[in-house]
Amino acid sequence: MVKSTDIGGKQVLTGDNGMTLYIFDKDTAGVTNCYDSCAEKWPPLMADETTQAEGDFTIIERTDGTKMWAYKDMPLYYWVNDKAPGDVTGDGVGGVWHLAVE
Repeated sequence: MVKSTDIGGKQVLTGDNGMTLYIFDKDTAGVTNCYDSCAEKWPPLMADETTQAEGDFTIIERTDGTKMWAYKDMPLYYWVNDKAPGDVTGDGVGGVWHLAVE
C-alpha cells in the first residue's frame, strides 16, 4: 500500500514501488478532481477490491467507479515525470501539486 520514506528530511508518502506520492490543491476531502489528461500525468494510487482502509488511509470512489487511496481524505497520485524512487519533481508543479507528507 503506502509507506513513509525520508526524502530530504521530510517523511514523504510513497507507493509500494517506492515512488513519491502527491496531493492536488483542487481536490476536496474525499473527492478527486483529476481526470482525463490530468490523470494521464498524475496517475491515481489505485485500490483494488481486496484492500481495506486503515487509520488515516481511506479509499474513495472515482466517477468511473474505480477506487483510489487517500491520506487524511486527500486523494493520492503519482507523477509521470518521476523516474526513480526518491524523485520529487512533481512538488510545486502549477502551484497546486505538493508532496504527500505525514
